[in-house]
Amino acid sequence: MQAAVAVTPSHIPELLLGLATVRPVFLWGAPGIGKSSLVRQFAESLGLECVSLLGTQLAPEDLMGVPQIRDGRSVFCPPEAIARDEPYCLFLDELNAATPDVQKAFYSLILDHRIGEYELPKGSIVIGAGNRATDSALARPMASALVNRLTHVHLEASAKDWLVWAAGHGIHPWILDHLTDRPDRLWSRPPKTEEPFSTPRSWHMLSDALHSFGPDLSEETLKVLAHGTLSPTHAVAFCGYAKLVRSRFGIEAILRSDARWPHRPEDRDLLYYLADSFRGRLLKELPASKEHLSANGRQTAYQAKSLLVQLAEISVEVAQTVIAPDADGNPVLPAWFLVEAARDMPRLVEARR
Repeated sequence: MQAAVAVTPSHIPELLLGLATVRPVFLWGAPGIGKSSLVRQFAESLGLECVSLLGTQLAPEDLMGVPQIRDGRSVFCPPEAIARDEPYCLFLDELNAATPDVQKAFYSLILDHRIGEYELPKGSIVIGAGNRATDSALARPMASALVNRLTHVHLEASAKDWLVWAAGHGIHPWILDHLTDRPDRLWSRPPKTEEPFSTPRSWHMLSDALHSFGPDLSEETLKVLAHGTLSPTHAVAFCGYAKLVRSRFGIEAILRSDARWPHRPEDRDLLYYLADSFRGRLLKELPASKEHLSANGRQTAYQAKSLLVQLAEISVEVAQTVIAPDADGNPVLPAWFLVEAARDMPRLVEARR
């Protein structure tokens, strides 16, 4: 299902309070962005126990129960997990990953809060959640009858919301500082191949690992941890940031000419990180139009060309990442700067000989 309107985690409690207390709700979202945690927290805020059923691990009889003979008649007895006396939150996780028979078994439970002769206690709520087929996750089509029994809410990752949460939940300071500087790296689209990708959950996993290994963590182990939890691009960038924290290099020092670009082969991840920081600084300080260029801006542009030459002497590939276009082929840095850089590069190279 495609999202017409998406909401961030901070809006979910208010939405669920108005929706889930009167009608069943289904939360759509990519893996690892916190759907399950949000439902459990919401149930706790209402003082309700959260009972989770995992769609991929259910058979129809797990809901319908099995028949027993009572007074010469067969009666279906629902399972203990569902048949409770006190109101609770029934969380149907990965509902759209369940088989069609299991999804069908949920129809009356979702719409009427009833299964067989058993009815959920008054005050109970029903919330489902699942991934989208576009997330390369296990997701089966929902029958229209099931779709129409639910109010659908699409959740998207929010770096702002996650950083507020992370600050009070012991997330490693390297991760907090890195994502504060680059919030766009909190989440990456799930890949088509079987490889890690970045989500709030995977950053949390990396944080736990960093705390576990402690300050004596080696660079090699850090690479294993980062590449085992994050997308390849984000893993390289984070390793570069961690090395930056533990070294004398920094983009500020390079801009002040107090330090040079790192040139050792083993510092290539750091070089990529600094180049990305350099690109970000140029995006921030260079105006889109040269007409709005201040005196400080002219000095920044001149210095940037010189630094690009120095960077290219170490790695042309890394230098190209600074001036590269976006994924659609559109320039990221101002066009006037790219033209000037192309024009002045030969002269600057000659001046360094």
